Amino acid sequence: MDKLKKVLSGQDGNDDLNVLQAAGEATTLGWGTRVKAFIACFAVGVLCSVLGTCLLWVPRSGLILFAVFYTLGNIASLLSTVFLMGPLKQVKRMCDKTRALATAIMITCLVLTLCAAFWWKNKGLALLFCILQFLAFTWYGLSYIPFARDAVIKVFSVCLK
Repeated sequence: MDKLKKVLSGQDGNDDLNVLQAAGEATTLGWGTRVKAFIACFAVGVLCSVLGTCLLWVPRSGLILFAVFYTLGNIASLLSTVFLMGPLKQVKRMCDKTRALATAIMITCLVLTLCAAFWWKNKGLALLFCILQFLAFTWYGLSYIPFARDAVIKVFSVCLK
């Protein structure tokens, strides 16, 4: 807090910490708080996804509601991990060469799902993007488990022979 006061008052303008590190120091949470926030955010994500699945059967607007709630659930689940490792480390891990393609496809599908639901009002595209979103999110999640992607590729290659 003292460093923040010095910087804001203009006394210490030439510090070796960059802005992200200073923000990280100012917003540190205890481990217990991080775990509680992770659980709460992840639970909200799962709840939104389940609610979206239940709303799929609503006449007329069910598919749109499903797409929106399912997407919001995935976003909340993805953001929940920020509490465990911090935003900067999360972004770095998402952009690793092993996860970059899955991350790009996942984020693109999240955005396209919402575009199909709100702007294009195309239920078929919304459903397609939800399916692609699920597959990309699964592939992204498997990247955190050692050799899981290789195992999935081997299973599919055996099944397709």
